[in-house]
Amino acid sequence: MIITTTETVPGRDIREILDVVSGNTIRSKNVGKDIGAGLKSLVGGELRSYTAMLTEAREEAKQRMTESAQVLGADAIVNVRFTTSQVAGGAAELLAYGTAVKLT
Repeated sequence: MIITTTETVPGRDIREILDVVSGNTIRSKNVGKDIGAGLKSLVGGELRSYTAMLTEAREEAKQRMTESAQVLGADAIVNVRFTTSQVAGGAAELLAYGTAVKLT
C-alpha cells in the first residue's frame, strides 16, 4: 500500500477514486506522565513520554486508515493528513485521513 501526502503517486496514474478513508484513536494522559511532564516543564525540554504517546497514536491511526483502504481494494492512499482534537479533559483524538485510490 502506497501512502503519500501528495495528490498523486509519481510515475503512476489514478485509475479510480474509491472513497475517503480514515482511522483514529483516542488517548488519555495518565498520572505518572502528568507528574513527569509537570516536573520537566519547570526546567524546559521535550516531554518524551508525550512524544512517545503521540507517535504510537499516529501509527495506530495510520494503520486503521490503511486497513479501511485495504477493505476497499485500494492500491494507495493519497493526500493523507493527520489532525488532533481534544474530546474530553485529558483525552485527545488523533485522526488520519486520505483518499483511497486504484492505480494503473
